[in-house]
Amino acid sequence: MHSSKPLPRASARTLGLTLALVSAFAFGGSGTAAKPLIEAGLSPLHVVWLRVTGAALVLLPLAYRHRDAVRQRPGLLIGFGLLAVAGVQACYFAAISRIPVGVALLIEYLGPLLLLGYVKFVQRRPVSRAATIGAGVAVTGLACVVEVWHGLSFDALGVLFGLGAACCQVGYFVLADAGRQGDRPVDPMAVSAYGLLTGAVVLTAFTRPWNADWGLLGGQVSMNGVSVPALVPAAWMVLIATVLAYLTGVIAVQHLSPPVAGVVANLEAVVATVAAWFLLGEHLGTPQLLGGLLVLAGAFAAQTSKPAEPGAPAEPVSAGAVPGAEAELSGAAAAAGPGAGSGGPSDAAGCQVPAQPNQSR
Repeated sequence: MHSSKPLPRASARTLGLTLALVSAFAFGGSGTAAKPLIEAGLSPLHVVWLRVTGAALVLLPLAYRHRDAVRQRPGLLIGFGLLAVAGVQACYFAAISRIPVGVALLIEYLGPLLLLGYVKFVQRRPVSRAATIGAGVAVTGLACVVEVWHGLSFDALGVLFGLGAACCQVGYFVLADAGRQGDRPVDPMAVSAYGLLTGAVVLTAFTRPWNADWGLLGGQVSMNGVSVPALVPAAWMVLIATVLAYLTGVIAVQHLSPPVAGVVANLEAVVATVAAWFLLGEHLGTPQLLGGLLVLAGAFAAQTSKPAEPGAPAEPVSAGAVPGAEAELSGAAAAAGPGAGSGGPSDAAGCQVPAQPNQSR
């Protein structure tokens, strides 16, 4: 007889990390795909609407297949749409209208640290030292990636919006994890599909897409001096940077803990910067290269903690899920604070700016 108990846990952790990396890479390319569309004449908010609504339409078959989830956990699905999809993007774009893109991105990616604080002080769960160190190192590296020292601005309202985006990012990880908690677990496919549908409805009212010149999508856009059909970056943004990113991200959170998944998500900024380098000609400087290494080191540090043995009390959250997260909208909204009105997950679409990668779940 052989012992198979450690294998499923290790396999789930490996799968979760792999999916988190796929999600980070997918999310990271959103800004590179969005910028040519913005430069062609679409507003950033209309690009966000295109991204979320297009993804919601693609996932309609999944939404129909998991329609029972609406009756079982409506608060979870609405909360995910408000926070992880619409909220993080609305707050992020409001922030960059008042403060530099790099500063707004750094504030938003305080989310993993805020998440650790939520777990430790609100849920009163122990947080592993590896997860704490990893989050701190990753945020330090992110400061180098976005070169935050190039144009600090402390507009109070802009900073508040940036913190709102960070809090909404917390909601993304907490609510994604909440889907598997309680007596009525929700398939992560349903969480993503209905979250994007909810976000699309909210953003439709907010962005007024009927005012955009959608004829631009039938023309050409420029990517690093190369003319490509506008539908190419639009399709990438919808299918890869949104559909794939959200599906893999939500599943990853359910195999990892939210704090660990949050630290790995910092890789999005590195991916965004590298993608802008190769596809948009926005070259990296030495501080950004060093910052990228720090982000990678932080993500690795968060993964070094060992899972507690089954049945052990007070398992550190870096090694497992966050129990009690199924408070759904009420509990997660309390954790999300001012951002209750997404990365990202962060998180969604943004435009890349030289030396200041703009990417939001």
